[in-house]
Amino acid sequence: MPSLSSTTAPAPTSGTGAIRVGIALLGAIGFALSYDALRQMAVAIHIRGLLTYAFPLVIDGFIAIGVRALLILRTAPSRSRLYVWALVGLATATSIWANALHAIRLNQQTRHTGLHLDDLTVGALSAIAPLALAGAVHLYLVIQRHTTSVRHQEDSAAHRHINTSRHDHQPTGRPHPTHPDDEPERLETAPATSATDVAGDADDVAEEPPAKPKGRQPSATMDELVGIGRTAPPGRDGRISRRAVETAIRAKGHSVGRARLDEATHILQAELDTARAKAD
Repeated sequence: MPSLSSTTAPAPTSGTGAIRVGIALLGAIGFALSYDALRQMAVAIHIRGLLTYAFPLVIDGFIAIGVRALLILRTAPSRSRLYVWALVGLATATSIWANALHAIRLNQQTRHTGLHLDDLTVGALSAIAPLALAGAVHLYLVIQRHTTSVRHQEDSAAHRHINTSRHDHQPTGRPHPTHPDDEPERLETAPATSATDVAGDADDVAEEPPAKPKGRQPSATMDELVGIGRTAPPGRDGRISRRAVETAIRAKGHSVGRARLDEATHILQAELDTARAKAD
């Protein structure tokens, strides 16, 4: 029997927690530096009172939200993504311009007794803060998406390992049961209700129980059950609904026991998780 370590996806790179903390700290420092310059610019353009503290949030806050929107809309039509890119680019350019102008004007008005930098250098260095903010937000979201994709791969591999273990533990020389009445032992050792079953049951509480076919017909093979299950509607959060799969199978005139239904549901959920991981 293959071990779980040979079938699971590789674990996420160690140290991602420390990297996330470092990125968050970098973004916070960049935001603070840019915030100070933009607040002084708010005073210079005659924004009054406490509103000067809100002015930097309009610019730098929009940059952070826009980067998040770009990652969410990565599969959206190009026109929508181009629109968001234009807004993020405009907000970033405005923040850089305001920070640079603030630094240059102060550089021109200050009497220097020590190290003196020209206006171009001062303006370029002042642009680091807003760029660090936008870059830190993007890096954090990219790492988050990567770890989520790896977790989905591990879940899919775990489902495949469970299915493989069931086949390996089946006694040699004993025919595979073809009807629910012929598999009492498997019904007793069926796995506990999974998250997929809970989602499926919650979605279908108000549904009437599926009508059982007249007469007793032989069960379909597992491949046929999986094929029929692919036509069933999804459950909550787009996951495979155990109740919907059972309804689709019985609508085709087949009988199915709990153990075989669980196995078909796990196979379908593993296929769905693998497809989502590849899409990401």
